Amino acid sequence: MASESIENIELLFLNLDDYQELKETMIDAYTNMPNSYWKEEHIASLINQFKEGQVVIKVNNQIAGCALSIIVDYYKFDEHHNYKEITGNYSFNTHNPDGDVLYGIDVFIKPEFRGLRLGRRLYDYRKELCEQLNLKGVAFGGRIPNYHKYSSEMTPQQYINKVKRKEIEDPVLNFQISNDFHPAKVMKGYLEGDKASNEYAVLLEWDNIYYQKPNKKATQVKKVVRLGLIQWQMRPYKNLDELLQQVEFFVDAVSGYRSDFALFPEFFNAPLMAENNHMSTPDAIRELAKHTETIVNKFSQLAISYNINIISGSMPEVVNERLYNVGYLCRRDGTTERYEKLHVTPDEAKVWGMQGGKKLETFDTDCGKIGVLICYDSEFPELSRLLADDGMDILFVPFLTDTQNGFSRVRNCAQARAIENECYVAIAGSVGNLPKVQNMDIQYAQSMVFTPCDFAFPANGIKAEATPNTEMILIADVDIDLLRELNQFGSVRNLKDRRTDLFELKKK
Repeated sequence: MASESIENIELLFLNLDDYQELKETMIDAYTNMPNSYWKEEHIASLINQFKEGQVVIKVNNQIAGCALSIIVDYYKFDEHHNYKEITGNYSFNTHNPDGDVLYGIDVFIKPEFRGLRLGRRLYDYRKELCEQLNLKGVAFGGRIPNYHKYSSEMTPQQYINKVKRKEIEDPVLNFQISNDFHPAKVMKGYLEGDKASNEYAVLLEWDNIYYQKPNKKATQVKKVVRLGLIQWQMRPYKNLDELLQQVEFFVDAVSGYRSDFALFPEFFNAPLMAENNHMSTPDAIRELAKHTETIVNKFSQLAISYNINIISGSMPEVVNERLYNVGYLCRRDGTTERYEKLHVTPDEAKVWGMQGGKKLETFDTDCGKIGVLICYDSEFPELSRLLADDGMDILFVPFLTDTQNGFSRVRNCAQARAIENECYVAIAGSVGNLPKVQNMDIQYAQSMVFTPCDFAFPANGIKAEATPNTEMILIADVDIDLLRELNQFGSVRNLKDRRTDLFELKKK
């Protein structure tokens, strides 16, 4: 399925009412293993014993994939166990809520939905469930479906080593290794009837680094969010397609580092105005606004296919004949949200005739609540305080500044917002020159991630910073639970210690 036709992606607990559709999905997924599907009583048993371990992923309300799991006392099973043993001859009476390892029974994706990284979402859910339940790790027997092609010339161990060295392509094993699972053992006679693997399987394991032995003091699992900032180079592009190729390059790059967010700068698409440089400046930017819908649709597709939330920076948009500076949050579940620049600069108003927006709100994401303020808006502390009052954890600031003093205003105000609102602030801007676009001659930027200033954070309040005026990406992890601790136990508590008996702030 093409990503542009996807309207919604949901990860849900498996419901027995979905069985018939699930059966059809299994039949489609296991075309090389006839009659390989779970019966309704098997699914009912799994759901009744361990509901949290059975999940489906739905695309446009259609089942696209599924993951089935149980919890086992791992030490009770020999390293060379087989599938029947681990499942209790398919009765799943081996499931023990007090066990120590999450064991994967099955994962499959319907062929038409492959290539959308849905399998990664299922495995990420398993890892998160493992951490939530404080288990030692995740394990399962992984098939090696291409082994039958090489079984006459090499052992399973030699085959696995060649796959790890990328000398042989094995779609299943390559996928597991890329998802941080490590091969522990080769198991012979694991799954009866698996001719493609010659009935061999690889015991794959993932260790939970947050695991605490039950006799240790319990600690809350921390939520770590990875931010990917794009420091965009302004350069000429032949057309919109060429610009979107560069956009996808950066999304691919930050997604490759497992980032949860990609942040683009304000007016990153300005190079496209070069083709209309013969027009007046106000007409040229209104022509640029005609590309906005197409660009947003592309961002939404990329968010889905690369499994990343994208803050699109900002672009011009015409609504009821008025020109605005807007951007979009494109979530990886296929939904989008629009945000507006509320304070336009004197130059934007005078040269382009741009209007300030009226909407200020936080956005819920799978990584907590976020806010977005475009460039100049970050210099008005009331806006970010209102967002903080609404529960914002991360503030994103896409910006565009031409000179170092303009950048310094955004940079210094953004850092102040992190301190006063006990949140993380990520800023991303554009660099380089744009000689054939009116009112966009030069750019200066240094993308950065700011934190509060307290013992749990960098002493200078800077988590990460890019090289000034150089095209690059910046990757940084931020720990949301540190904000919770700061709010309760910080050396100073900017949100708690406000004198609300003297003043108040509220939206009209």
